[in-house]
Amino acid sequence: MNRPARTALAAALLLGLAGVPDRDATAALIRVGGNGRWTGAAGVRDLRTGAPVLEDARFRAGSTTKVVTAALVLQLAAEGRIDLEAPVQQLMPGLLPATFAKPVTVRHLLTFTSGIQGGDGFGDTVAEEYPHRFETITPQQSVASGTAKGPAFDPGTRQQYNNINYTILGMLVEKATGDTYAHQAEVRIFRPLGMTGTSFPRGTDPRIHGPHHRGYQLIDGKPVDVTEWNMSDRFAAGDMISTTRDMERFLTALFRGRVVPAPQLEEMFTVPDVPGATRSAGLQRFTVNGKEVWGKTGARPGYHTVVAATRDLSRTLVYSVNSTDAKGDGLAIFQRFGLAAFNR
Repeated sequence: MNRPARTALAAALLLGLAGVPDRDATAALIRVGGNGRWTGAAGVRDLRTGAPVLEDARFRAGSTTKVVTAALVLQLAAEGRIDLEAPVQQLMPGLLPATFAKPVTVRHLLTFTSGIQGGDGFGDTVAEEYPHRFETITPQQSVASGTAKGPAFDPGTRQQYNNINYTILGMLVEKATGDTYAHQAEVRIFRPLGMTGTSFPRGTDPRIHGPHHRGYQLIDGKPVDVTEWNMSDRFAAGDMISTTRDMERFLTALFRGRVVPAPQLEEMFTVPDVPGATRSAGLQRFTVNGKEVWGKTGARPGYHTVVAATRDLSRTLVYSVNSTDAKGDGLAIFQRFGLAAFNR
């Protein structure tokens, strides 16, 4: 990237950071890589004290956890320990009730084409969930409540995004390895890549350990501190804690074939041939400023994350924003950072 292009990129990203903290976000951390590099930060880590942001802050990574889960499953597939075409009914007998008459394969789970409906939580809004933030719904309870509803559609005919597919994949990783999902992520991905700021909470621990920003959610128009929250029901679908540095390192290694072997890696860049599908195994395909981009978003109360890159890694983007609307679509935030990053 030449100097004028670097200057234009920096100016566009600085414009996105301008004004933080504001109503949409209390803090933002951003890393852009590929042909040219830029990092930035803005906002406060605590509204009460006004303390400045921490560039190494840990955050709830939300559904970007699914990229790690997909990578684990594909590693095990490469080792012959998981067959992507094997039915869940065969691999995990009794998990799906008799209403699932047609085979639901591992590949269906990876690509959100299983037809399994989402499990029940404590409410449909953060305001409804907030009083229950220290209570526990186990992954098994979440799966049981979702599968009890029966299939929403025949496997492989539609794509419908939800967490339950990846919750089941996490359970499958545990069955295939005889180990916990969290430990498999640690020894197979985090430790080899030097992701020292990435981990999963121990059990139902609601805290983020290590340096982090406070997270806030607008409830009745006022910012409420939602930093401490038991996220154990999110499990392999969204319970990870990470840093922008670690997520950039993971994304780059993944796309370079250092995490998943080449044949299985293609699963992460292959969208199923069903109407309207945009999601592959763990990733989603976007078009940004005419460029094909692969990535994943993640959101938990107080935290919003994006990891994205072009396939050739000519541009990478990772950001963590302390968003005040966890249930929002994140479009306003992406317009501030994503459009700028992929416009150069």
